[in-house]
Amino acid sequence: MGKHAPAPDGSTAPPTGTAPAMSRQRRRVLYGALGACLLGLFMIHQSLDDATALPPQPAAAHAPLAGLPSPSTGGKPAVHALVTPDAHPVRLTIPSIGVNAPFTSLDLGADGALNAPPPDDTNLVGWYRGGTVPGNRGPALVLGHVDTKTSPAVFWNLSALPAGSKVDIARDDGVTAEFTVDSAEAFAKNKFPDDRVYGATPDAQLRLITCGGTYDHKKNDYTANVVVFAHLTALRAS
Repeated sequence: MGKHAPAPDGSTAPPTGTAPAMSRQRRRVLYGALGACLLGLFMIHQSLDDATALPPQPAAAHAPLAGLPSPSTGGKPAVHALVTPDAHPVRLTIPSIGVNAPFTSLDLGADGALNAPPPDDTNLVGWYRGGTVPGNRGPALVLGHVDTKTSPAVFWNLSALPAGSKVDIARDDGVTAEFTVDSAEAFAKNKFPDDRVYGATPDAQLRLITCGGTYDHKKNDYTANVVVFAHLTALRAS
């Protein structure tokens, strides 16, 4: 992991835990990092043949869960967001796909791109700490590898996560934020909807992001990104 680096416009990266509205330029920096080097550079497919199994692939985007707010429907928030700028997430739990993983914090590197989680840890997720704290107002960004050089990783089954699934994030301030999945969608990397994924929201939301699609051996990268959209539905003591 690198230290905070100046943003592309020369300003200092946001302090830890703050949740400012992300500028278009910053969103494009994050998208560029995801599309170019976030999760695809350390995949098992570098050393295996074309017959290697790929992660589950959604045939089409899951429809948003009826009656619940989502980034695409503009529904009203079910739970008021917290305002705790110095909190940090410590554990992600998604029972329906067997995820129970600790967090590491992610910063911007010296080149202005978002650093990735360690490439060889199969059970670790990363949180962009220059953005929104999960449970606070705005879109919290959580990234995870779909696989490593040797095996499937924490977000191998992310694209199979159905609408209505529960996602819990325990924070170090003693609060667990419960999110409900609205949709899981795959986007070609050259058509990634950065405004929808990274743009400001009126309520507390969550983005779980990994690689998807097929694996391009020439580019050593996947052809798509999988994004799970979710919104805050409960807060409880950890």
